[in-house]
Amino acid sequence: MKSLFRTFLLLMPIAAAAGAYVLYRLNQPFQGFTEPVFIEFPRGTGTARIASELAKKGVIKAPWLFLAARGIHRGHLQAGEYRFEKPASPLTVYGRIARGDIFYMELLIPEGFNMFDTAAALEKLGVMKAATFLAAARNPALIRDLDPNALSLEGYLFPNKYRVYRHTTAQQICRQMTNEFRTQWRTLNTTQDIHKTVTLASLVEREARLPEERPRVASVFHNRLRLGIKLDCDPTTVYAALLENRYRGVIHRSDLDNPNAYNTYQHPGLPPGPIANPGLRSLKAALDPEDTPYLFFVAKADGSGGHTFSESLRQHVAAVAQFHSNTRRAAHN
Repeated sequence: MKSLFRTFLLLMPIAAAAGAYVLYRLNQPFQGFTEPVFIEFPRGTGTARIASELAKKGVIKAPWLFLAARGIHRGHLQAGEYRFEKPASPLTVYGRIARGDIFYMELLIPEGFNMFDTAAALEKLGVMKAATFLAAARNPALIRDLDPNALSLEGYLFPNKYRVYRHTTAQQICRQMTNEFRTQWRTLNTTQDIHKTVTLASLVEREARLPEERPRVASVFHNRLRLGIKLDCDPTTVYAALLENRYRGVIHRSDLDNPNAYNTYQHPGLPPGPIANPGLRSLKAALDPEDTPYLFFVAKADGSGGHTFSESLRQHVAAVAQFHSNTRRAAHN
């Protein structure tokens, strides 16, 4: 018995030293890679497999370190794709995978973005080529139950912040965005024609910079539609040019003369479909415009984003002249 006790006393320092060594190694940062490393762990991947992949990609020095970390901190390891870009200790790596710190990117879609803007944002993030997203967005199948007349998903790709992953498909992104539209549309509790409402709201969204002006801008479009006056909405000429892949950032006379069905300078009534993706405030404005006599509006030249509204063409011509005068004055100052 005394012999066993002496052996135990002799082993205690050794065990303590071994434990201290392991803890030291578990807290020691390591980086065996030069470029950021992406590793995806499918659902059901075992701890040994995770440890092996981490060591193989240079995230940890050896598999046993991750297994030791697992022995200290028991927990469920989360499936997903992880990005490693700087030195980290095995305990830090284990903690990230245990809490599901998976890699994702934020796709921010402001109110008024059209599908071309969204496609460009996705390409800039590095998620996919713009053409890939546009091919999916041009298919209205995801929204046809709500809008049988939809020509594409334009208008229904609701503005919001979305989480996307490196392997997210265009179809999945379109589904996220149209699902968000469905959620927001239900809050409006309306029986109004969805196609006309969203189309009108998209014009309001592109024209009104100030939120408080949206119901007033909507009133101008309502009044012109009621009287059979062409909407003469500049953003529709831009959208027509975008559809024809010839818009270069400036509206030309040829754009105003373009016979494209979306050009409201050439065709009365609403365009065939939305020209952008409106937010909730523009949808509300389209459903409940102000009661005004206005038929025209033009931007102010003071940088406020506001507009001057007019009842008559004579008032509007004067307002346009004032706009150009103020613009020239500002350019010379």
